[in-house]
Amino acid sequence: MGKILPRFLACASVVVLLAGCASTQVDDDETKGWSAEKLYGAAKAEQTDRNFEKSTKLLEKLEARFPYGRYAQQAQLDEAYNHYKNQEPLLAQAAIDRFIKSNPVHPSMDYALYLKGLVSFNEVQGFLSAISKQDMSERDPKAAKESFEAFKELIQRFPESKYAADSQVRMAYLLGALASYELHVGKYYYKRGAYLAAANRGKHLIETYSNTKQVEAGLAMMVISYDKLGLTELRDDTKRILLKNYPDTETLTKGFFEDPAWWTPF
Repeated sequence: MGKILPRFLACASVVVLLAGCASTQVDDDETKGWSAEKLYGAAKAEQTDRNFEKSTKLLEKLEARFPYGRYAQQAQLDEAYNHYKNQEPLLAQAAIDRFIKSNPVHPSMDYALYLKGLVSFNEVQGFLSAISKQDMSERDPKAAKESFEAFKELIQRFPESKYAADSQVRMAYLLGALASYELHVGKYYYKRGAYLAAANRGKHLIETYSNTKQVEAGLAMMVISYDKLGLTELRDDTKRILLKNYPDTETLTKGFFEDPAWWTPF
């Protein structure tokens, strides 16, 4: 009994110590007892100061403590914005998709769609720089397509939104980016002797992205590809269309594929 008592007291002391540490950790949370409004205000202040990680942590606490109500809904959007500004596109997209799914008729839905488009739009810049430097025939321009679809949905559902005009401009840019991709893949196939594949890429370009400057080069790609295939009737018909629409074209001259102007959206 004499040995058991000291051991029991020692264990009890450890338990008390651990409980004291846990209590200290809880007490160290300065947000304990804060209202949803106060938490949200603090999160917005950190966001304004560009402390996006701190802002996100406060928003997460808000959602955990007050999962229902307007502040929790807005917190999801602000989390998405924080991740977007902190260059965390996957986290940003996840937060936006969660908001859209949970709040299908929210008054800020136009902003959610706009932010969704912006997140993917930023990735397009790296995509465009890559297509002029490496073979991209197996790479799907997923980000550009997702961004375009988000902006398109915004304009269709909310034509009077304050984000509609900018979305329209970005959609035009994205169409050019996608057309540049098709042109690059056609070039890839042509240089490797896959002339039918190159011609089909040119055809797809002019059918899908008819309002872009790359149509001119797409027609030229079809002309030179049909020529290599010995399809003279298709070659001549396509050439007539090219010259009728672009009488001063230089795309049939040697080296037009190397002109960097074709790989930019505008």
